[in-house]
Parts: sequence; structure tokens; C-alpha cells
Amino acid sequence: MHIDYHTHHARCGHAEGQLEEYVRRAIELGMDQLGLSDHMPLIHVNPEAYYPEMAMPMDELPRYVEECLQLKERYRGQIDIRIGLEGDYIEGCEEQIERIVKDYPWDYVIGSVHFLGEWDITDYRQTQGWEGKDPLEVYRQYYDAVQKAAATGFYDIMGHLDVIKRFGYGPGPEQKADVIALEQAALAAVALSGKAMELNASGLSKACEEMFPSRRMLEEAIKLGIPLTLGSDAHQPMKLGEHLDRARALLSELGVRELATFRNRKREMVLWNVEGNDV
Repeated sequence: MHIDYHTHHARCGHAEGQLEEYVRRAIELGMDQLGLSDHMPLIHVNPEAYYPEMAMPMDELPRYVEECLQLKERYRGQIDIRIGLEGDYIEGCEEQIERIVKDYPWDYVIGSVHFLGEWDITDYRQTQGWEGKDPLEVYRQYYDAVQKAAATGFYDIMGHLDVIKRFGYGPGPEQKADVIALEQAALAAVALSGKAMELNASGLSKACEEMFPSRRMLEEAIKLGIPLTLGSDAHQPMKLGEHLDRARALLSELGVRELATFRNRKREMVLWNVEGNDV
């Protein structure tokens, strides 16, 4: 089972390529399932006064869904397209998020924390946000938001769970025990929610040079029985599936034999690996 459930496209403003280009690329790669999962529109900041090219405008959301549905039909029999959304968790905006999650025919919704207030900790243009802050306190705020996101029940997959490490900022080695405690609390919240978690391979191309989540967190997630799925977080068609070979190899090494897939917001576990060989 060859899948990629985390992809972005030109509509969001900071990715390249049209949706159909991703579909064609997935077919070239021999994928069984492709998840289309562009960013949810901004709901807590004024898009016109904020950083440009952050997410699709709200009036594009129905057009995005419509195009996904059209592509699903057009390529039926060639590839199984699943219609998704990467939905930010913004504390205090739960009603708006729930409306977006419930008003469209998603196959799945990825729950990700990008924002701490109006600071997008994943945006390379906003790394100055770390200046003057206690890194451990930032980590506390981030993982508290992850726990709250998991508890909402809005999401099917928790996305890039430790993306806070993306740019290499963080507590020093003397605070490792504190960081591990925060990670474990976040994973416990995901396990309690009954939701899945992605192994997002894109971190290998970032400053942290490590997948999201780390091997340490992944091993703990497996112990907790958290279902896992895969995503490349591609922002260009040619990046589709990037590093997923390494992600699959790690899952195989750790004994993971099933992956979580989604249809109509229902999880379906599929056998993907038997005795270390992709099937």
C-alpha cells in the first residue's frame, strides 16, 4: 500500500502546482491512494494585513472541494483520491473550525498546530518570534495546544506532532527531560482521543533534519497503540512522496504492519508490509 496523505497546492499561496499535477505525479509514482489536504483558510487573523501567501482565501474553500471531487471521478480506476484538509487548531476559534470540518465532504482532516496566537512557528519569515522568549515556555505553549487540538475531536489525523523543532530552536540539552515529558503528555492526549498520527517525512529536508515526529516519539506512539499514516507534506508535484521510502523503512524496522487510511471520516487500517516487504 503506497500512500501519501499530506500534500499542498498552488491554491494555498505558498505551494506550487495544480491539484491535477499532483494526481498525475502520484500515478507516475504508482501510488495506491493520494490524499489532497490543502491548508484551511485563515480564521483568526486578517489575511490582508498578515503575512502574504499563508492559506487559501475562504471563498476558495468550496472551489477546492469541488475540484477535488471532480478529480476523484476523473481518475477513478487509476488512483484512489481521498479528499482532505489540513485544519489549524486555533484556541478560541473552535466554533469556526468545527463549522469548516462539518460543512464539507472530507475523507479526513489533519489537525495541526502552526500558530501560537498570531505567531506561525512554522513560517521561516517569523523565526524572530523566538527572540527574547524562554524556549521551554514556547514548547509548553505548543504542546498544550497539541493536547487541546486532540481533545476537540475535530480531526482524524494529528499532523507533524513535533513541528516546533523545525528551525532548530528549542530548549538546551539540560532540559531534555522536560521536553520528553511534554512530548509524552501530547502523545497521551492523542492516544486518549483515539485519533491517528502521521509520520511526516518533510522534516528530513528542514533545519531539524529529522522526521515529524522524532523516532523517540514514534516509538512511544507505537507503545500507546496510536494508528499511523504517512505524509510527505509536498509543496511541489515533484516533491510528492519525498523521503517516504525512509519513513516506510523506519516503520518496518519498528514493526508497524498497518497504516491508517480514511474514507468519509472513517478510519480503515490496511496491511502494507509483511515481513519487511511492501505489499
